[in-house]
Amino acid sequence: MLRQLLNDESGVIISAELVLVLTIAVLAMVVGLSEVATAVNTELNDVSNAIGALRQSYGFTGFAGTGNGKSKSFFLGSTFFDAVDDCDLNTTCEIVTGASASATTE
Repeated sequence: MLRQLLNDESGVIISAELVLVLTIAVLAMVVGLSEVATAVNTELNDVSNAIGALRQSYGFTGFAGTGNGKSKSFFLGSTFFDAVDDCDLNTTCEIVTGASASATTE
């Protein structure tokens, strides 16, 4: 019975094939997840470009209150104008290494 157990090699081929298949699967998964990470970073970069391109300037007018011919209160209003800098369009703050800068501008 011991000699029969030592000569039995029916499971060796299956385990070698299983190791080969699992090795190929792990390598494919590493490459696939790397591409997914690059795609996610590229999309988040596009979102940051869209947010940076929004017009952030605002303004509101003042008001004045009068009664009985006298001025009660007044407020002149306010404005703010946003200056566009390099990081608003993400041209010098590139964080994606897998895609070129021309691929992120649409």
